[in-house]
This record gives sequence, structure tokens and C-alpha cells, in this order.
Amino acid sequence: MTTGCKSTTVFVTILGGLVLTILGLTQQWPMWAWAILSVLLVAAPAVAFRVAALRRGSVSVTFEEHLTAAPIERTEHHVSRVALPSQWADYDFLISATIRWDALNASGHGRVLNPAGLAVEAVLGRARAITEQREPGRVSLVQHELSGVLSSLLPDSTGHLQAMAEDVRLTLHEHDQERLDSLAGVRKDQAVWEHQRKYEQSKRKYLGEDVLKDTGSAVVWWLAKNDEQVEKTVEDLGMLARLTSAANDTDVPERLLDLIPQPREEQDGKEPSKWQAAAPERTPTAADHLADALNALSLEDGDTQRRLLAKQIADAIRDQEQHEAADDLVRRFDPSAAFTPDGGPPNNTPGATLPPPRA
Repeated sequence: MTTGCKSTTVFVTILGGLVLTILGLTQQWPMWAWAILSVLLVAAPAVAFRVAALRRGSVSVTFEEHLTAAPIERTEHHVSRVALPSQWADYDFLISATIRWDALNASGHGRVLNPAGLAVEAVLGRARAITEQREPGRVSLVQHELSGVLSSLLPDSTGHLQAMAEDVRLTLHEHDQERLDSLAGVRKDQAVWEHQRKYEQSKRKYLGEDVLKDTGSAVVWWLAKNDEQVEKTVEDLGMLARLTSAANDTDVPERLLDLIPQPREEQDGKEPSKWQAAAPERTPTAADHLADALNALSLEDGDTQRRLLAKQIADAIRDQEQHEAADDLVRRFDPSAAFTPDGGPPNNTPGATLPPPRA
């Protein structure tokens, strides 16, 4: 009988005695009745204790020793910022977690004096098998993956215990995180630059190999750009002929020379000036043809579209190994781009210098 049962028995006995005493005084019991009541009040608790002891039986010494066993052993351990390898060399994950374990009845092995060490080793081994196959740039995703994998109790390699981890946190070194952010920014910028470069190459190829391949292609292109205005296209034939010749670094065909507008002085029937008469005659260059074509398109000096179109044509003929003509166009229409930031020529030829602009 437990202590609580004994207290309850004594309390009930006293309460019953008080009730019977009150009843005896009110009914005026005889003296022999009071003697019987006293015996019953004393014998009732003793009989109750005896019956409870017989039902419980004797308590063995082994059981009593078991109840006074050693204090409960600690079964958890916290680790903080332990380095685990990632898929990238020199980029480590840092894991922090609370590791818990449960001892197993392993026979044939020595006694384990440091179960925390076995549990930590088992959990970190399971975590490493995952992190060494993951990229460090996905640290938050890997953290959730580890939280799920390490949430199960699994036995260690020795069979002494089974371990798990909770409150898993995964981070990177601050400098590694900064490097990864920087690399990501560079990759994004490189992708944008690559797309821009391919766009420019495609545009140059379109202009050089399709639009300005010959005068006929340029006329068809110009007719489509001007919404099939035939009269305007016919008026611009001379301009298109010169533009095509400039793009291909060739002279205007003789059959198209009559389409090129004459100088204003010749149109007015005036004699050339003394300076013009004294000036030596020279063959018009690609830059001259392109200048006339751009002027016919009403693209005056300083116009951004004039400089951009000249640059695209220069790049197109540079792809055809006509570097001198391309440099002449750049020098004529975009002098600021004629030299690279380090002072060298645009083709980066060591020691190369560009000839002075033609008059």
C-alpha cells in the first residue's frame, strides 16, 4: 500500500469514528457498545493494511536496487559551425545542429564511455555524404535537405547507438558568400554582353551580306523601308549605289555613275575655283562614297545615327579583312573611336599608326 492509500485509510477511519460517536451520544448507547466501537476503530486500519500487504506481495531486493539505479544519462550534444566539404574545392559548408542519440543493446563490443562522440561522428558522416555533392551557391536548399535526412534515428557503424539531428543550420564563410555573389554578378554581365555581341554580329552580317551585298539588294531593302515609295527609291538610287560601294570598299560601277548627283558648281554651270583647279585629282574613297550617301539620307555631322551606321559598315568590311578601309571610315565619321583607351590603333597592331585623314 502506498503512502497515499495509508493516509486515506486513516482519514476514513477517523471520520467514521466521529460519525459513530455523534450517533452514540444522540442515541445514548450503553457502555458495552462504546467498548465495541473503540475496538472496531483500532482494528479497521490494521486489517486494511494487512490485506493490502498480502495482495501486493513481497518486494524483491533486485527490484528495489533497480529503482535506485544510476542517474539518467545525457543523450544530446550541440555542435556549432563544423566545416563540411561542398562540390567546389575550398568552399566549405558550416553546419550547426543539436545531435540526439539512443543507446542500443549491442553485444560483443566494449563499453562506450563517450557516446556523444559516436553520435556526432555518425551524424556528420551522413551530412557529409550529401554536402560534398552539392554546390555552395544553394546553401539554403541544402539546409532543408539535411534537416529531412538527419531527422531519422539511424544506427552508427559500431551498432552501439542510433543518432539523429535537429535544429540544423547551414551557412558559408562570409568571404566565400561574397565571392559567390561576385561570381554570380560577373556571369550575369557576361551573359548580357554575349547576347549584345551576337546581336551586333548578326546585324553586321545582315547589312554586309544581305542588305549591302550589291546595289540591287540595297534598292530592295530601301524600297521596303520606304513603304514601297517607288519614286523616292528611284531618286535615291545614286545614294544607294555609293553606299553599297562604300560597304564593299569598291568603286561605283560605270553603269551607275550617271545616277550619282553632280557637284553643285557643275550643276550651276560655274567654273571651279582656283583652289579646286589646282587641287590634284584623286579617286574617291569608300569614306567619300559613304559620306555622300549619308548626306543624301539627311544624316548630318554629329547625328548619332550617322556615326552608328558608319561604325556598323566599318565593322562589316573589317570582317572581310579590309582593315585600312574600315579604319578610314572610323577615322572619318567617329574620330573619338579611332584609338583604343591605351592609345593604340583599333586593330591593336603593335606599333601600328593610322595615316592622317584624307583631304
